[in-house]
Amino acid sequence: MARDPKYDILFEPIQIGPKTLRNRFYQVPHCIGAGSDLPGFQAAHRSIKAEGGWGAMNTEYCSIHPESDDTHRLSARLWDEGDVRNLSAMTEHIHKHGALAGVELWYGGAHAPCMESRATPRGPSQYASEFETLTYCKEMDLQDIKEVQQFYVDAARRARDAGFDIVYVYGAHSYLPLQFLSPYYNKRTDGYGGSLANRARFWLETLEQVRNAVGKDCAIATRFACDTLYGPGGIEVENDGIKFVEMADPLVDLWDVDVGDIAEWGEDAGPSRFYLQGHQVPWTKMIKQVSKKPVLGVGRFTDPEKMAEIVTKGYADIIGAARPSIADPFLPNKIKEGRIDDIRVCIGCNVCISRWEIGGPPIICTQNATAGEEYRRGWHPEKFPKKGSNDSVLVVGAGPSGSECARVLMERDYTVHLYDSAEKIGGHLNGVITLPGLGEWGYHRDYRETQIAKLVKKNKTCQVALGQKPITVDEILAYGAEKVVIATGSSWNTDGTNCLTHDPIPGADASLPDQLTPEQVMSGKKAIGKRVVILNADTYFMAPSLAEKLAAAGHEVTIVSGVHMANYMHFTLEYPNMMRRLHELHVEEIGDSFCSKIEKGRLEVYSIWGDGSKRTYRGPGVLPRDANKSHRWVEFDSLILVTGRHSNDELHRGLKARESEWEKNGIKGVYLIGDAEAPRLIADATFTGQRVAREIESANAQFALPYKREVAVWGVSHMPGATNTAIEYQV
Repeated sequence: MARDPKYDILFEPIQIGPKTLRNRFYQVPHCIGAGSDLPGFQAAHRSIKAEGGWGAMNTEYCSIHPESDDTHRLSARLWDEGDVRNLSAMTEHIHKHGALAGVELWYGGAHAPCMESRATPRGPSQYASEFETLTYCKEMDLQDIKEVQQFYVDAARRARDAGFDIVYVYGAHSYLPLQFLSPYYNKRTDGYGGSLANRARFWLETLEQVRNAVGKDCAIATRFACDTLYGPGGIEVENDGIKFVEMADPLVDLWDVDVGDIAEWGEDAGPSRFYLQGHQVPWTKMIKQVSKKPVLGVGRFTDPEKMAEIVTKGYADIIGAARPSIADPFLPNKIKEGRIDDIRVCIGCNVCISRWEIGGPPIICTQNATAGEEYRRGWHPEKFPKKGSNDSVLVVGAGPSGSECARVLMERDYTVHLYDSAEKIGGHLNGVITLPGLGEWGYHRDYRETQIAKLVKKNKTCQVALGQKPITVDEILAYGAEKVVIATGSSWNTDGTNCLTHDPIPGADASLPDQLTPEQVMSGKKAIGKRVVILNADTYFMAPSLAEKLAAAGHEVTIVSGVHMANYMHFTLEYPNMMRRLHELHVEEIGDSFCSKIEKGRLEVYSIWGDGSKRTYRGPGVLPRDANKSHRWVEFDSLILVTGRHSNDELHRGLKARESEWEKNGIKGVYLIGDAEAPRLIADATFTGQRVAREIESANAQFALPYKREVAVWGVSHMPGATNTAIEYQV
């Protein structure tokens, strides 16, 4: 099918300095946990997008010197010739598909913790990072400035030698060039501080030096946070933002524009909970109005209609994307081929970002289970090995893992029956997407629903049976399938069992009219009183989402949390705005507290720290600390138990108990996937479905096959031509 002519503009080539971008699809720099240390992973992940039609692919932020070391996180590096060699694999593989390769040169200042190098970062003024912990920089003198600018030049030359086409001077996310530009960081009184012209000097000089070093061979780009969203205390687009672009325009070939800082960089990589696609357009179009160079805009663009709109309206020249390119590396080709409904739409959950924030690798994606597995497992997002047997497969459960497993098995041409008692594919996700801000998570379900329908139409031996009565062990044994995959999901505990005590809570019982599980809240089938208490022992989105839902509906909501509520949302960049939202709705949190027992209309709450800071041995049967005297009663009309989940694995246990009957019934294997195996992230549940479907011919597909590991080998030098000598330690 040919593409719609209204999208032709997206496939026009763009000149960027000495280089030609073949279309307007551009994978901006984003982290994957590969860096320079995992060259196979780096090359495979980026080049799969080149194969999928993206015009340019960039590294993640790329350190130019050991003073810019972001360990525990993993960045790329161009410190020496060994890094040149490793990153050359990326450029070589990208070039094979006719795309450009870019590198984002990074110096972090005080935002670089240097935990590996133990170096001291330098910055325009001395301050403690608001992003890192206990990290200060040294205030740069004039000699320091010259030395750091030379770091950029040296790294740019290494980038050219590694085959990169586009070289960035990275100034977004509050890194060094922007630290000089912004009065929030720059308190200098010399020629590099004070007026805008002085504050811009470091960035302009660095761009000029990098351009002189490699500008004939490489396009020069800069990534610019044109508004740090601090108001006049930082960079505002209408003032210093536009003026800086006018000053630097002659020195760059491409503007990569975003907003925000590093402490809350979710304002740039906006989660779908709070931001729709294109949320940065109001800022991007202001830069486009003043720059004579190509301007790249970002904003989680997933819809080709929106992409074409911002180009035709003159808001941006190039569609920048990170997360959409992870969710679907073949997005450009699918638009080109008129296969819009085959696009795996990024759901904006930011789980990809969470793995880098935690310390990675590899990157993962809720939509695309092959992300991060391109090299180590050899997975391709659009290509699947043909089936290795004529076995038929029954998949019980059409949630995230079951629908993914069925889809991949159907892609491999297996005969698959997908069975579920629910009326719709999606499993527990069908309830989750009714929570505030999480509607776009439904794209996960929609993609699998669409693809499975196409595959069933193509292969008449496949079936989808929804709205069925729950299947039994006897019925599975008699079904006639050679392989059985159990994907029956998980449920929230009805008795208060939790991660703190590992036991039920006395009095917890969601069968009572005034106690509910999250599923019961989302179903809307149970009345909820005015005063709501949410008892929380979960660290992701459920408790704050339910609190927002109920508070917005007029309930008085209190959260009693025995864990750091929504802690994982720090990693998905949702936390700051989630806390603001709960504050707006007057949701009260009783933190570091949990529940010892529940009675009608009240629960006994205690501080989890309580008393007893001194530990003393007191003999068997006696606690080594003083008794906790912090107990008090909190009243409620309705209590919601967000205390933990358990796998719905009864069917699998029943089949395992009758394993002796498998052979006579023609069953060769039974596998447990997703939350039915253990409750987990939707991304990880989806991964288990993909993995079992790809490895179902193995001796026991319940357990993963080994994957390729990229490791440093003892005695082999990182530097080409160098030799390693053993170090003797005096003991």
